Amino acid sequence: MSLPAFIDLTVEEQATELCSFFKALGASNVDDDQNSDLSNIVAVADLCFKEGNEVESEGVLNSIVSMLVLLPNEKAEPIITTFCQKLAKPPSNKLGLVCLRVLSVLFHGLDPVSTTRYTVYHTLVQVAGQVEQMKTVFTDLDKMRTQLGPCKPNNEQMQKLLRSLHEALLNSRESELASKVMVELLSTYTTENASQAREEAQRCIVASLADPNTFLLDHLLTLQPVKVLEGALLHDLLTVFVTEKLSAYLKFYEEKKDFVEGLGLKHEQNLRKMRILTFMQLAENSVELPFETLEKQLQLTEDQVEEFVLQVLKTKLVRARMDQLNKKVLVSSTMHRTFGKQHWQQLRELLTTWRGHLRQVKDSMLTIVNEQAELLAQQS
Repeated sequence: MSLPAFIDLTVEEQATELCSFFKALGASNVDDDQNSDLSNIVAVADLCFKEGNEVESEGVLNSIVSMLVLLPNEKAEPIITTFCQKLAKPPSNKLGLVCLRVLSVLFHGLDPVSTTRYTVYHTLVQVAGQVEQMKTVFTDLDKMRTQLGPCKPNNEQMQKLLRSLHEALLNSRESELASKVMVELLSTYTTENASQAREEAQRCIVASLADPNTFLLDHLLTLQPVKVLEGALLHDLLTVFVTEKLSAYLKFYEEKKDFVEGLGLKHEQNLRKMRILTFMQLAENSVELPFETLEKQLQLTEDQVEEFVLQVLKTKLVRARMDQLNKKVLVSSTMHRTFGKQHWQQLRELLTTWRGHLRQVKDSMLTIVNEQAELLAQQS
């Protein structure tokens, strides 16, 4: 691809110009007579950071990038790593945006199979988190895997990157994406090393419970670092939110109030979530839910039921309508709180039934077409 240049010169001439530029800024390790040593130039790259003159800073950095992308892979790695370190902590938001653009040019200018692309992407994430520009770098996990797939980062590198992503997304107030990244991070651990992610598993559970828009939590129980927590109070609380009804949560809270509040969880928010989860569980087993049942199971007063049902419908977890005259809720469908083997079996049976019906429709249509063809043949 075409890369921005500091000046329209050869690589050697660019190096000489850059050496002179940095010497004027006070760099002592660059020498016009040894201008081929790009590592010396990169080592002082951050000297070009100038408040109020971001255009010049960007031009200098892009000039360095135009030379970095020409280096052979074995020589490029340590130099590009140093360059990324220099750009990882820009002194201001405006210079952070400059670093973000320069690193993006470098990332896309490198060969897709170059191992240094991982280092550049990781730095991009760090800088984007500082200047709250995560959407310019990361939008979803699948795209990230596609971008980094050719350079084949190992599991340890991916864990390091996912931790940085999670932190940067939280800093940018992208809590939903941050939660997905944390789940992805925890899924990289095995039975053998799951205990290493114990604290991260705890943070993931607390964040998921606290998120007012996260209701389906059963997938967390399958993660190895979460399994390590079995027997702990936090794991017990998570299990309540995954499988139990409101009454079980109230019992847990009554007995472990200090623990729940010590996690930073708010009881009123927990009540709202558990009522919705309990409603979903009731809706799984019945297409008609009398208001009286909801009052009892959800511990609501008669005049609170209708408003609560409207709140549930807004989540789109349940499709239903209210029959105010007969004081009941008519359920069309609901998301399952847990999706286990029996649910896969039900889905398989449903798809099999649909396939059978479609085959019958196809056979009927073929029969009709053949009959019509015969009639036309006879008429002609």
